[in-house]
Amino acid sequence: MTQEDAFSILKLGVNVFLTGEPGSGKTHTINRYIHWMRERGVEPAVTASTGIAATHVGGMTIHSWSGIGIKKHLTDWDIENIQSREKTTLRIIEAKVLIIDEISMLDADTLESVDAVLRTLRQPIMQESQPFGGLQVIFVGDFFQLPPVSRGEAVRFAFDSESWKAANPVVCYLSEQHRQDDGEFLELLGAVRRGAVREEHCASLRSRMKSGEGRATKLHTHNAEADRINADELSRVDGKSHVFNMTTRGARTLVDAIKQNCLSPETLTLKEGAVVMFTRNNFEMGYVNGTLGEVVGFANSGYPIVKTKSGLRIEAVPGEWSIADGSKILAQVKQVPLRLAWAITVHKSQGMSLDAAVIDLSQAFEFGQGYVALSRVRTLEGLFLEGFNDRALMLHPTIQKQDAIFRAKSDAAQKRIATILKDERGTLEKNFLRAIGAREPQAIKEKELPASGGKLAAIREKFPNAGRPWTKDDDKKLTEMFGAETSTKTIAKEFGRKAGAITARLAKLGLIEDEYWSKKNKK
Repeated sequence: MTQEDAFSILKLGVNVFLTGEPGSGKTHTINRYIHWMRERGVEPAVTASTGIAATHVGGMTIHSWSGIGIKKHLTDWDIENIQSREKTTLRIIEAKVLIIDEISMLDADTLESVDAVLRTLRQPIMQESQPFGGLQVIFVGDFFQLPPVSRGEAVRFAFDSESWKAANPVVCYLSEQHRQDDGEFLELLGAVRRGAVREEHCASLRSRMKSGEGRATKLHTHNAEADRINADELSRVDGKSHVFNMTTRGARTLVDAIKQNCLSPETLTLKEGAVVMFTRNNFEMGYVNGTLGEVVGFANSGYPIVKTKSGLRIEAVPGEWSIADGSKILAQVKQVPLRLAWAITVHKSQGMSLDAAVIDLSQAFEFGQGYVALSRVRTLEGLFLEGFNDRALMLHPTIQKQDAIFRAKSDAAQKRIATILKDERGTLEKNFLRAIGAREPQAIKEKELPASGGKLAAIREKFPNAGRPWTKDDDKKLTEMFGAETSTKTIAKEFGRKAGAITARLAKLGLIEDEYWSKKNKK
């Protein structure tokens, strides 16, 4: 199913399971839907199954949002206790749409507890008990990723729960691929996913048993090993240490939760020459979560200047990680969006796209761990293996069987949406928006505004040349400044344009090989 088909289904207000292989555009599609809802005055409840995933989506864990905390099984007393908490009750009653990201790591018992809370607290406004209290619920994720923590118990996946069955989500299995464009590598990953690994696939992996020392980030299965490698490598780099401390605001317990799950450390120590990785997305500045580079200096502001693998120089100014309840920020931390990147764990690499990685899977211990690690890398050429065991390529047999069912359901949904006439879809969308109290979007496209006023005029107060055509003289000057390794921030100030516009122009001129901008400029 295409992203466009999935987006059309989401707008109908039905429950959805949005899935697909790594790099298929799940995050892009759900972010597009969130933006669509916000344009219409609806603030979706954005949650995730883990703290790390919650920091990526800028929301809360589903455990915190629903009030269930660490409990998997709730008694009547537990639900009454949650009902007595005014903020939690109000949050749940006012919700219209619930998004749960990284659903693969949420077990069936926890999902059933969330469902029980929502049914109870929302029943007065729904008149009768409905799955998840009548909310549109959207599950996002890939069950081939890391499974729920089982603590020795038999794993019950979210789709095994009665709540999932009652919600009966439409399966949208995205088929496009935006991370890998290497045919041989895609075939290998597909074989691992289908449980159909043959000798030629193993031969491809064995061909990558070579050293990537100094050329790529090492992915390890254990935190202690990754931390040790980073500390050792930094100690070998000569030069002055620059220390950046995280700043915080909000309730201590929430701040602590962000700290624990933020990929940038609370105390970040850097030196010129340090290998680093960006820990969040900022398309305007030209980096994404997983962009690799090297610290080549420090700006007058004191912040590090990072030269990426594509040659772009970026001043890494602090970013923000928040826990939000709708539009209200409950807690927030600020830190330079970097981490040392000689090594990182497989778990923390989820959601990243890496140009290259050194992977040691000789100690892989969980179903899917090897698949997650391998699928972080864009091409086979960027893969460097130090070892792997037989279990490293194993995926959970239950998931492989269920995946075939998901694919079939997605194909059926795609055929069904194709039969619904455009006018009929529009009517269904309007009925859904009316039911959740949405309004007509107020945003007007920038291109529709006159240059003398409106949104573009406001932007030009800060960036005088925003939206103006580039001249040959501009391109010549830009090329010269880039060749002199001038920082993006300085170039942007010189041209009176946003940093993202500078990045886009550099990509269009062929001066950098930035995947995001290259794809965008080809369209």
